[in-house]
Amino acid sequence: MTTTLPSLEFDQFTYSDADLLRFYEALLRPRLIEEKMLKQLRQGVISKWFSGIGQEAISVGCALALVRSEWMFTMHRNLGVFTTREVPLPQLFAQWQGKPGGFTKGRDRSFHFGSPEHHIVGMISHLGPQLALAAGVALRHKLMGEQKVSLAFTGDGGTSEGDFHEALNIAAVWQLPVIFVIENNGYGLSTPVREQYACANLADRGVGYGMRSVTIDGNNILEVHDTIAKLATELRTNPEPVLVECQTFRVRGHEEASGVKYVPKEQIEAWTERDPVERFADHLLERNILTKADQQAMAKRIKAEITAGLKAADALPAATGDPEREVADLFHPYSAPAPAPAVETSTMRFIDAISDGLRQSMRRHDDLVLMGQDIADYGGVFKITDGFMDEFGAGRVRNTPLCESGVIGVGLGLSIAGGKAMVEMQFGDFVTCGFNQIVNNLAKLHYRWGQRADVTVRLPVGGGVGAGPYHSQTMEAWFTAVPGLKIAYPSSPADAKGMLMSALNDPNPVLFFEHKALYRSLSEEVPAGDHFVPIGKARTIREGTAASIITYGMGVHWALKAVEKADLDVEILDLRSLAPLDYDSIRASVSKTSRALILHEANLTGGFGGELAAWIGEHCFEQLDAPVTRLAAMDTPVPFAAALEADYLPEGRLEQSLERLLAY
Repeated sequence: MTTTLPSLEFDQFTYSDADLLRFYEALLRPRLIEEKMLKQLRQGVISKWFSGIGQEAISVGCALALVRSEWMFTMHRNLGVFTTREVPLPQLFAQWQGKPGGFTKGRDRSFHFGSPEHHIVGMISHLGPQLALAAGVALRHKLMGEQKVSLAFTGDGGTSEGDFHEALNIAAVWQLPVIFVIENNGYGLSTPVREQYACANLADRGVGYGMRSVTIDGNNILEVHDTIAKLATELRTNPEPVLVECQTFRVRGHEEASGVKYVPKEQIEAWTERDPVERFADHLLERNILTKADQQAMAKRIKAEITAGLKAADALPAATGDPEREVADLFHPYSAPAPAPAVETSTMRFIDAISDGLRQSMRRHDDLVLMGQDIADYGGVFKITDGFMDEFGAGRVRNTPLCESGVIGVGLGLSIAGGKAMVEMQFGDFVTCGFNQIVNNLAKLHYRWGQRADVTVRLPVGGGVGAGPYHSQTMEAWFTAVPGLKIAYPSSPADAKGMLMSALNDPNPVLFFEHKALYRSLSEEVPAGDHFVPIGKARTIREGTAASIITYGMGVHWALKAVEKADLDVEILDLRSLAPLDYDSIRASVSKTSRALILHEANLTGGFGGELAAWIGEHCFEQLDAPVTRLAAMDTPVPFAAALEADYLPEGRLEQSLERLLAY
């Protein structure tokens, strides 16, 4: 069976001979690098390769069409973006060899990297999340009045991800200057496109989002460049998103080990005849724009650059272990403001302190943007941002569609472009829908290649309010196991304001837990103006010598109530932060009292208390006079009925647990 495809047509596009030769060299360079890398793969010099042979026109055409200061979000097969942006070859080769001279210092492989200097952000293996990041960059451009666009690539398989929908929907609603480029190469690994979607063309989906879309020949360098250049010019002055589907084909395996046995031979042959590099060369040769001698000289020069780059990369040292260095690179360097004595205070409820800290931070940081469901005119479901629109405007206080993953991604993109973001989960329970962006993008980005992730996520959490399984959870333990996140969980109004201001001042990702039951039930004196409480420092709430209750959030108030009711000589340590954790304060308290009860509201099994108990047992064993006690919620979902919820929460079992511990 013969597959017949249309030939590539270049004559309808008008470019100077100099541009045509420049385009050809830009196409040839990634092709020759790939051919060399395939040899390096077989020789064991590199461990993995995702081939873009046959798809170079998309990467190169897009990169040539944008200005160098416009951000591009790449995927597996976008080598042409890196070469067109003139990323140094020694550093590129060192990256693929896993050397510290690469972009990720040996921490990530293949094309899982970016370069802020070259305005490139690399992918994560979970296809789709980078699209929202590109929308976030575009939001920053729009807010700053910069006439720039961003561009993100995805594959045909990636369009099935929910992140694709969320990013396109946000970009369309907010009219952001971003170009979404689909590289439709026929297969998602081995799954053909007919099993991925039912529409005729992926570009047809643009209609559903209310955005322009176009399908073009992804093997035609001139069609790609012409399309993207014209769109970018339009979007810089009239911001809106556009969906571009580039039809192409992957003539090699998803990665080299997978092969292409599942692809009909005649299909590969037909697309090989449409090779973007060879056919463009034929076009230039036929029109005497390029001579054979010039072509050979160009290839020889590029091969010499590759050889020199490999020689330089080979001379670089291999990765060596250094645990202190690895831990230090988790976060962007940051010196927190020193706490200052309060000059003036006023009585505030917990919720008012959060609102005040947020307002003070908005005044302090004019690049801070708030995003969340119903937070603008409505002021949020808890009214924390009530009145913010009047003071800060709709640009900085933004209602979002219901799409947690997309909004967190937009916040991260805004940070990449130089901004600062606060994303509110309407209820902390809904963070499940944004889990991937938090644990795989926010938490890992700085460690991978030093990219700043200046995003604070606020999470109203906790039970005791009769809200049932989906509005009552406290999910800190889902995130304490993830390196690269800072986690704050205040228990008092003053700490809530001070820690929120610290979180928003910090250029690193912070998850900020707020117990809903404390919002309007707790008041105290709170410093006016700027107020900073350091993240990572515990606070002794009550001194004692007979035992230590180590807790946080609502647990602090349960502990105070129980200890004061029984008039016990028990110390209460409020951790306040779960990451970083104040081990010194834990050690000091346990050494002082020789008994420890760990109290938290989340489920017992898998709760953060297990980590605390293990650490105390390992590091404070000789100071203990009794086994470490854990007290937490039942291992069930949070029930709705008051009597059931009372059984579920640990408060009712606290006095008995304390009695057992003290009597041991």
